[in-house]
Amino acid sequence: QVQLVESGGGVVQAGGSLRLSCAASGRSLSSYAMGWLRQAPGKEREFVGSITWGGGSTYYSDSVKGRFTISKDNAKATVYLQMNSLKPEDTAVYYCAATQRGWSAGGDFRGLGTQVTVSS
Repeated sequence: QVQLVESGGGVVQAGGSLRLSCAASGRSLSSYAMGWLRQAPGKEREFVGSITWGGGSTYYSDSVKGRFTISKDNAKATVYLQMNSLKPEDTAVYYCAATQRGWSAGGDFRGLGTQVTVSS
């Protein structure tokens, strides 16, 4: 089992920045890839990006590439999502997730989510 707790959401104006944090705990964390997903009202859940604990390889969806950055602190077992140049269409609940099987099913474990609202 993996437990994930997100924090850092809030309301920001378009063009602003926010940093989300995800505190992870559980067994064999290093065997999981960590990622962020988001879901806007009335829309399907969307993959945002991911990172590996070991090499730190990152992947991003085209919609956030160049604006969002995922990083990690292995000692704190925490993953971050730095979001810059935010747009109203980034408004969503953001979920931290962990997976050993890829992201098509939304990860093996997810946190409860944190709301991000970008006002125009």
